[in-house]
Amino acid sequence: MSLNRSEKEAVISEVTDLAAKAQTLVMAEYRGITVADMTKLRSAARSQGVSLSVLKNTLARRAVAGSAFEVASDQMTGPLIYGFSVDAVAAAKVVSDFAKTNDKLVIRGGVLSGKALDVNGVKQLANIPSKEVLLAQLCGLLMSPMSRTAVVLGALAAKKGEGEAVAA
Repeated sequence: MSLNRSEKEAVISEVTDLAAKAQTLVMAEYRGITVADMTKLRSAARSQGVSLSVLKNTLARRAVAGSAFEVASDQMTGPLIYGFSVDAVAAAKVVSDFAKTNDKLVIRGGVLSGKALDVNGVKQLANIPSKEVLLAQLCGLLMSPMSRTAVVLGALAAKKGEGEAVAA
């Protein structure tokens, strides 16, 4: 089913808005994936705040023209699903996790902060912990010296208390 001019302009403006808000774009070839599997992928993407779209490549190229994602224009060939995410890691993580369980989804590349990523770059990006996990790790690192100091001071106080109890 072909789109008329106004429908194409609507698609381009919608994708342009997505690209303006997003930090990351991940592209994957979806040839041979069943509708049920595609529904699972879309559901997982929605829960992570990732916008997945199957677009005509010419419309996708026009939509990202002039944005940070323009560097991936030459990779936009074949049947692709485009994943845009505001979180720098979310799109890569959703697509990469799904590709691990479904060999028909083939990661083709992506873009992060205006830099094109190859397949390995997308997989490395997917292995980065989420923002919440990184913040928890940072808090743990900041709390560690304080808790160790408290343990040492507590042990010294207990030892001093034992000494006073023996002397009395």
